[in-house]
Amino acid sequence: MDPKLQRRVQRYGWDKAAANYERFWQAQLAPAQQRLLELAAPQPGERVLDVACGTGLVTLPAAERVGPHGAVVATDISDAMVGRIRDEAARHGLATVTAARMDAERLELPDASIDVALCALGLMYVPDPLVALQEMRRVLVDGGRAVVAVWGARNRCGWADIFPIVDARVQSEVCPMFFQLGTGGQLGEVMTLAGFSEIVCERISSVLHYDSPDEASGAAFAGGPVALAYSKFDERTRAEAHAEYLASIAPWRSGDSFDVPGEFVIAAGRK
Repeated sequence: MDPKLQRRVQRYGWDKAAANYERFWQAQLAPAQQRLLELAAPQPGERVLDVACGTGLVTLPAAERVGPHGAVVATDISDAMVGRIRDEAARHGLATVTAARMDAERLELPDASIDVALCALGLMYVPDPLVALQEMRRVLVDGGRAVVAVWGARNRCGWADIFPIVDARVQSEVCPMFFQLGTGGQLGEVMTLAGFSEIVCERISSVLHYDSPDEASGAAFAGGPVALAYSKFDERTRAEAHAEYLASIAPWRSGDSFDVPGEFVIAAGRK
């Protein structure tokens, strides 16, 4: 996919998904996000960058850890996500959080201005992940830490058929390289190429639980990366796509609920 088109798809797709994201994904993503924060270990007074921040599921806990003398900069390509971050930070009284729409491959931040850089399950959507990691490294101080989480291998993510199901109904692939970074040692290799050292990688097996077919379909289609394409489907196309997707995750169905396997890869490094 052309990089400009990919950025546009991601920007407006996540605008569409923003309202449904936490409802369908907060619990499912928690294991990766919690481990990412443990590895990053933000300290009181530190300056943290959260790239592809989404609705702030990592941003706000990071702000609590750095306290009133620290700062957190949250960036996302989606205006809707940035707006939600601002609202949530205000609601929690976290004046140390600032949020801005920003391209991960071109961070509008000074060199050596950040102590900890985070990216929780956003790097898969960036046209050039290496450039994004180089940008994260650029804004870090010497000795600064970066921690990145991505989805794991395709064959360990039971929901992976969502992409070919949607791609068969649109003109271009939605996320053509989605699972690449989670395959083998790819994430660690890209971090090495970006210039990080002391790299540590972990794999986490997880389960995505949904109480009903409607919840499972809602997460796959309305609350995630295919939301823009899905918003253009007519009712018949939506029904067909739902049925095909539910059939693909049927092996993990028990009654009305689903326990779909998933995998995360987390890598930490230093500048």
